[in-house]
Amino acid sequence: MRKVLCLLCMMAASVGFSQSANHFYLKNVDRVVFYGDSITAQRLYTMIAETYVVTRYPQLNVTFVNSGWGGDTVNGGLGGTIDTRLQRDVIAYNPTVITIMLGMNDGGYKAETEDNDEKYFNGYRHIVTTVRSALPQIRITAIEPSPYDDVTGPPAFPVLSNIHYNDVMMSYGKWIANYAKQANLDVADLNTGLVKTLENAKALDPKGAKDIIPGHIHPSFAGHMIMAEELLKAWKARPVVAAVTIDASRQEPRIRLAEHTSISRLSGGNGIQWTELDDALPLPFPQWEAMWGGGAAAGLVIRSSDITAALNEEPLKIEGLKSGVYALRIDSKKIGAFNNDELAGGINLALMETPMTNQAMKVYDLTVSHGDIHDARWRTVQVSLAPYDLPQTKATMEYLDALERTVIEKQHEVAQPTPHRFEVIPLS
Repeated sequence: MRKVLCLLCMMAASVGFSQSANHFYLKNVDRVVFYGDSITAQRLYTMIAETYVVTRYPQLNVTFVNSGWGGDTVNGGLGGTIDTRLQRDVIAYNPTVITIMLGMNDGGYKAETEDNDEKYFNGYRHIVTTVRSALPQIRITAIEPSPYDDVTGPPAFPVLSNIHYNDVMMSYGKWIANYAKQANLDVADLNTGLVKTLENAKALDPKGAKDIIPGHIHPSFAGHMIMAEELLKAWKARPVVAAVTIDASRQEPRIRLAEHTSISRLSGGNGIQWTELDDALPLPFPQWEAMWGGGAAAGLVIRSSDITAALNEEPLKIEGLKSGVYALRIDSKKIGAFNNDELAGGINLALMETPMTNQAMKVYDLTVSHGDIHDARWRTVQVSLAPYDLPQTKATMEYLDALERTVIEKQHEVAQPTPHRFEVIPLS
């Protein structure tokens, strides 16, 4: 009977994965190019989003390229004219998906003007028509630009002291939303959610809230977490990593829920034990809170937003336990102590350091590594050395491309979930 139950759970998990993957915006063998200015060139919201995709849908073979360049506008910038940028940094990669986030520099850091609006609207249209002309099947996610922080303190530039520069970004966002309906584009709003988070964070911690977008323009890692959340929500991201409910009220515990996971070797006695194989990994929130660049601001953002509910739910419920305090261990590692009421109500494993979040952090580290390799190949070799026609340039680019492919293969390998042994033991 137990074998049959485990088989049914595995079948349910398989069906759940198939359905959730079918609803997700990205598909197998998609190639995604993130296009934008310095906020995209920070390679933060892009790497967070990539880490989510690789860990939540480890069976999907999706690759990512960051083509953000500081100072860019819809007409190009220091990285070249817009047509140079689009041909070299987008079309050359033959993507199936492109995201476009521009606007911060297009507004000119002043009140909205008709002239700037016209340049922005015409330039944005040119980007879309140029990319579609070269790649007719491409799917485009038009991003309503991230905010200028008018919430947590006075503006960075005196010239902005009498205006709210984010009003300009919001105006561009409204135009993008309307244009997207005409041009059949997908849309992600990276402004509204981050502004709401800033407001909530300011109410909780006015000083700490300033660290979410230090300098008002470029978000910290914490701010980029919300930007990635909003992009992923627009892509119909799955919020649940895995969900397990176990009924421990009887001598033989029973599985009530096993979503996106399979349970085996469930037993009772002194507490309960089981083996669990999820089909995904959580985002490594505890590690991101502790890492350099995240710090307290990351924790503040998690408390001030819906990012956990939107992206990182990994609930474990144990119902019917006798009154008392219990230790949770995974692979013999101490995770925490919880009373029976807490376990009955459910705990979110994604908010705790576990073997699963540690594995996900390794995926993130590899995501950063392949982004670093690509950035060096692109900026330092391809673009910077192009005027000199050096004989070693092509070979160096080919070597770095091969190295990046190897790192991406390792990234996907590390993202594959492994089984873990769970124990819930009463503490005397």
